[in-house]
Amino acid sequence: MRWENLTDSDHARAAGPALFGADAVTVRTVDTPEFRGITFHEVRARSILNRVPGASRMPFEWTVNPYRGCSHACVYCFARKTHSYLDLDTGLGFDSQIVVKVNAPELLRRQLASPRWQGEHVAMGTNVDCYQRAEGRYRLMPGIIEALTERANPFSILTKGTLILRDLELLTRAAQVTDVGISVSVGFTDAGLWCTVEPGTPAPERRLDVVRTLTEHGIGCGVLMAPVIPFLGDEPAQLRATVRAVAAAGATSVTPLVLHLRPGAREWFMSWLGQHHPHLVRRYERLYAEGAYAPKWYQRRITGQVHALAREYGIGPNRPGMPRRTERRDPPAPPPATEPVQLSLL
Repeated sequence: MRWENLTDSDHARAAGPALFGADAVTVRTVDTPEFRGITFHEVRARSILNRVPGASRMPFEWTVNPYRGCSHACVYCFARKTHSYLDLDTGLGFDSQIVVKVNAPELLRRQLASPRWQGEHVAMGTNVDCYQRAEGRYRLMPGIIEALTERANPFSILTKGTLILRDLELLTRAAQVTDVGISVSVGFTDAGLWCTVEPGTPAPERRLDVVRTLTEHGIGCGVLMAPVIPFLGDEPAQLRATVRAVAAAGATSVTPLVLHLRPGAREWFMSWLGQHHPHLVRRYERLYAEGAYAPKWYQRRITGQVHALAREYGIGPNRPGMPRRTERRDPPAPPPATEPVQLSLL
């Protein structure tokens, strides 16, 4: 593996100090049903704050990614390409070969304390999900959230994982001292579509339970309606069902994002499409003929429909990753002292 080729940006392979060397990698497998078939590559990273490339469309400049690869196994995941930087497979390898930056919390605490750090917003879950199954074993996020809270550093989290509820108390505490943005990704509520394109994720209904729980505890939570999948999840009735469910869960906003197919993800998704929906292959080739993104007219159509539905159901659009702070008020009564658990995928 080309571990030594990773640079401080985590987005490019330009010359510079490596994030970690091959001698810092420990390979581990866990013989439990939850992790069967998954290999963990434990590394001690040299940098954890990653600057987003200037050409990026993202509305933030800095990210923290404690994991690479993702057991959610979403067939459309744009981050698949990053596995090729390590000489790892971008298909099944991306789903099952998970890089774990085991020193992420201590490293972040040190980098936040640097005089050069200016307290910029930090986004998490923008590459792979920081609350994927591996987090249940490695528990990196509590230390990361605590480090950001100690510095009152604004941050946001985007996730499909229900495990975020384990850290509810930490998030509530953070939101009292800094801007905290939480978004849950729910592109559709169609159970059949979910089972085939997001096989390792909690069901959409369980993710909406996360929105509901966070809202009940005073933490505003938006929904990134992503991806809207052309010809499979974009019918008016499907969009309405999703927005209605998002509104019922108490989301503060809903932001649609049409499927994009970057290199790495495109090949894997098109292979899946050919197996499951071969009649759509030519339509996709035409729709995405100009590159990774669907045409502007299609994106505008979907955005307009979702925004109209959002107004109808009493919620509004929002930019993904936008931070918000909970209102200063008396804290709610503490929940019963029980051990938090990961919600079922079903």
